[in-house]
Amino acid sequence: MCFEDSKSGAKEKRTAGEAGWHVSCYNLMAEVPGTKNVAIANLFKGNCAEYTPIEMYLLSVLEELDEHHPIIERFSKRGIIADFDERAALETMGRAACAMPHGLGLTICPTMGCNFDCPYCFENHSANKMTSEVQDDVVALAKRMLDTSGAKDLSITWFGGEPLLAPDVIESLSDRLMALIEERGGKYHADIITNGYLLTQEIADMLGRCNVETAQVTIDGMGAAHDATRHLANGGPTFERIIANLRDISLPFRVNIRHNVHEGNKSEMDELEAFVEELAKQSGNDLMYYPAPVFGSDVADERGGQVDLLCGSDASEVSIRQEAKRFRTGRGHFCGAHTLWAVGIDERGNLQKCWEAIDKPAIAFGTAHDWDPANPFATASNPDNLTMYLNTACPVPDEECRECVWLPMCVGGCPHKRLFEGRRCVEFRDNPQAYVLALHARIGEEKRSG
Repeated sequence: MCFEDSKSGAKEKRTAGEAGWHVSCYNLMAEVPGTKNVAIANLFKGNCAEYTPIEMYLLSVLEELDEHHPIIERFSKRGIIADFDERAALETMGRAACAMPHGLGLTICPTMGCNFDCPYCFENHSANKMTSEVQDDVVALAKRMLDTSGAKDLSITWFGGEPLLAPDVIESLSDRLMALIEERGGKYHADIITNGYLLTQEIADMLGRCNVETAQVTIDGMGAAHDATRHLANGGPTFERIIANLRDISLPFRVNIRHNVHEGNKSEMDELEAFVEELAKQSGNDLMYYPAPVFGSDVADERGGQVDLLCGSDASEVSIRQEAKRFRTGRGHFCGAHTLWAVGIDERGNLQKCWEAIDKPAIAFGTAHDWDPANPFATASNPDNLTMYLNTACPVPDEECRECVWLPMCVGGCPHKRLFEGRRCVEFRDNPQAYVLALHARIGEEKRSG
């Protein structure tokens, strides 16, 4: 627009700066090797693109350009310039996420028992199984949450322990929860975190009927490397059986193969990724590899069986590889711990705000039997255990985080770790160029394949 002089009627031109445009404070840049161009990733918009020297010059003098310069529309669509306060927007998104019921998410543990004994596991396991009475409470809680929120959709994550030690609980609860959503004309989604050892065709078919759309199975390397950390409780190997299950069973859902990378198996990342790709071809199943660095846990330290941790530059490389695959628009919350509408439920019906706390009743905030989101604090057995998680959302209670360029991506980091271990920053915080180039390469591959 132009200003109009009230006396003469003449229109006064404005610069982009006078119109409120500024370079985004959430841009990361890297020179593209072999060219004079620069790749810019904008963490608020979730966009990465390549820019020529001329475009970089125009960006450097943005506030001096005419507000109608054609480059402004291109820059703004990609998020590298803005005419609003991006941090204020993130903080508003964080406040809204606490109460806004886009959909409900329940993480349900049919049992906290496990047939594995992985040295880096953060859980203390027990052999208890969810009773029919607790299952009734879970269904009643889901109904209360739906009634209060007005949401129609429900997402379930089956977790544990090893959830496939209690397939009857999964099947029974799934039938009841799916019926609840069907009555409301909504959508029901489910996924499962399993070690894959107990997968059979019968179990896979049951999970398919229960609308399980994705599964996560962890493989820690090839053969012996995997068996060194992901072994049975009696020490027995598991690699061959898991691979046979993924190869020989027709799986009606996608399987994300997580590789917990540590010092002992980091050399096998490329080999394992190629192995998973070949396994997918042989089996016809939808299998996808992704790596994640291993860090410490109190339970593992107490066991005295901690693996060699992956840290420093190696952790950065693994994290870059992982995060570049899931580049997304900035958000005001880190995970479900920042909203009332995502709850973890253990086999006894205790309610938690984080997977890593789900085996720790001392920091539960309530029970499936009693908690009502219509009056969330009066019905919580320990309201402080609820509010402490919610209050780590944006606005982040940490001035350094609020000023950080990575804020739209990490949103202050994991709430549980912030509360109980201390703030954990993005592993590659001090190497933004490597991250931008990984995004640039990934986006280039997508364009070529498209």
